[in-house]
Amino acid sequence: MSFSDPQAIQDGQNGKASYAVEGGVALIRLTNPPANGYSYEMMRDLDEAILKARFDDAVQVIVLAGQGEKFFCAGADISMLNDVTPSFKYAFCLHANETLLRLEHTAKLVIAALGGHCVGGGLEIALACDLRVARQGSGRCGLPEISLGVLPGTGGTQRLARVLGKSKAIEVMARGDLFDYETAEKWGLVNRVVEAEDDAAFLEEVLDYARSFCAPKRAAMGVGNIKRAVQTGLEVPLEIGLALERELQAKLFASHDAKEGIAAFVEKREAQFEGR
Repeated sequence: MSFSDPQAIQDGQNGKASYAVEGGVALIRLTNPPANGYSYEMMRDLDEAILKARFDDAVQVIVLAGQGEKFFCAGADISMLNDVTPSFKYAFCLHANETLLRLEHTAKLVIAALGGHCVGGGLEIALACDLRVARQGSGRCGLPEISLGVLPGTGGTQRLARVLGKSKAIEVMARGDLFDYETAEKWGLVNRVVEAEDDAAFLEEVLDYARSFCAPKRAAMGVGNIKRAVQTGLEVPLEIGLALERELQAKLFASHDAKEGIAAFVEKREAQFEGR
């Protein structure tokens, strides 16, 4: 399957996410025109796509993108939230939290391709990714939930504070302002901002970037376990984080790629990793 032939996660015409694999990279696209706002159906489809990529040995890196040029994701579908019961809203937020934790805990690097606006829950999804690459001039980002009288309820209060620090994160969320991607890069919220003529060119640049973390250039298992050590280790006391690091290192020492990397160094040649 190629990126030009994506597979809808749900059968029929109502799938809210697509999934394709090529060259070690899984491309997951959020699809709900016109703004890619997410509902329970989209979050369920995203959840299934994450699990599909997690179990797929052919996948070394995951790229998460929105369909179209105007929006990565505009957050939760507000009209849906207006129509459902408080108990459904709670279950909806709980499932969204579980889905994004699954994305964070998957031992494969996840890159968000931010083309178009990335606001509210859309930014919360992006914050659950390991790296964020944005298309210059394509839109703005932010967490404006305060304008609805609520807080960012899909991990925004927790993940934004971990990226920006407590004081800055509180200011950003309490004001609810939107800001451009250059500002986000300056704050460390976005890893890089790239110029691209259109969405297709931008996505190809992100995919090229994603491939740079794949075999044979990189030991993809090592990359995935660096991600695991950081994502989990920073949430526990240092001693436990160090114990996790040791266990992951022991696992890597037993891998084919570690043996290849060490042998290549000793033999003064370039390593050829296989992702195993």
